[in-house]
Amino acid sequence: MCRLVVSALEAGNQQVREDVNRIAAFSEELPRTPEELCGQIFHTLYMGMKNQSSHETRKRAQDLGTRIGSYHKDPNIDEVFGAAKDVLSKSTGFEPCFSVHGGGVAENLALQNIQSRERMVISYYFASLLPTVRQRPGGGSLLVLGSSNVDEYLRGYITKYDNSSADLNPIGGLSKLDLNSFLAWATLSFDMPILSEFISATPTAELEPITETYTQTDEDQMGMTYAELSIFGSLRKQEKLGPCGMFERLVHEWGAGSERKLSPREVADKVKRFFYFHKINRHKQTVATPAYHAESYSPDDHRFDLRPFLYPPSFGSREFRMIDERVAVLEKALEQKGKVNNLD
Repeated sequence: MCRLVVSALEAGNQQVREDVNRIAAFSEELPRTPEELCGQIFHTLYMGMKNQSSHETRKRAQDLGTRIGSYHKDPNIDEVFGAAKDVLSKSTGFEPCFSVHGGGVAENLALQNIQSRERMVISYYFASLLPTVRQRPGGGSLLVLGSSNVDEYLRGYITKYDNSSADLNPIGGLSKLDLNSFLAWATLSFDMPILSEFISATPTAELEPITETYTQTDEDQMGMTYAELSIFGSLRKQEKLGPCGMFERLVHEWGAGSERKLSPREVADKVKRFFYFHKINRHKQTVATPAYHAESYSPDDHRFDLRPFLYPPSFGSREFRMIDERVAVLEKALEQKGKVNNLD
């Protein structure tokens, strides 16, 4: 965006010139580079924690902020997290722990959600006061941008009212694969080698403590890859396939004759897992941050994906029973084919 604005200034666009004079108020001179403009209007935060946040992720955030010229800050939220955690402990006498420290599933999830929701609150706090901190002429406040993608919404791999909640989500209508494709293009087109590090980095929420034997990763937590999620999302929205239709499609595309060579039961398990989590988390999309509509696979509940947000249980449903019946037929056929091949 900053590149387009600077190009418009260079082309003599009077409307853009007036807008920049109004918005970029830290200097009486017009910005000469995209980085100069970015430094006036764009603010970035890395809200890390001592035991959860890796040095590599923190450094990538700092390096990107430096490259694009944003006003970047790196606050730790350990004290805020500890204070929120202690409210329950002091009130009930119960001390919740992460799984890596012996805690249960509910404890582990609750402690992760505290961090996510605190980041939303802190984002808005900084957005309200950073113009004052920087002594911006005329004061003002900032819009908060979200960063959740289509795949995370489809799977429900977000916390309701967490740091995915914002005023606007520029990437909320794009899948992880399309985002990586854009980053690969921008790496060369914008001369930003730092972006290649984001493509190769293992996606992680970094909400659980990092130990010598454990590092939280998105795909392990979700039980499916981002590549699989992109396919599930496209088939669900663009092809309008339900569980049975999606299974029939993928059992051929991912089956024995394909590169993946998955059995019918393996394909069925993946399809059922996706629809199970999609249905139980569908309600989260009703409060998703408004996103830039970029692709027809967008699950934006506000405008483009108007479907029920409460579903009956998936396991035991007619759809899943039909998949199981179809798997049994296919397995029997494969078994018969194997016996014939052995006779030959």
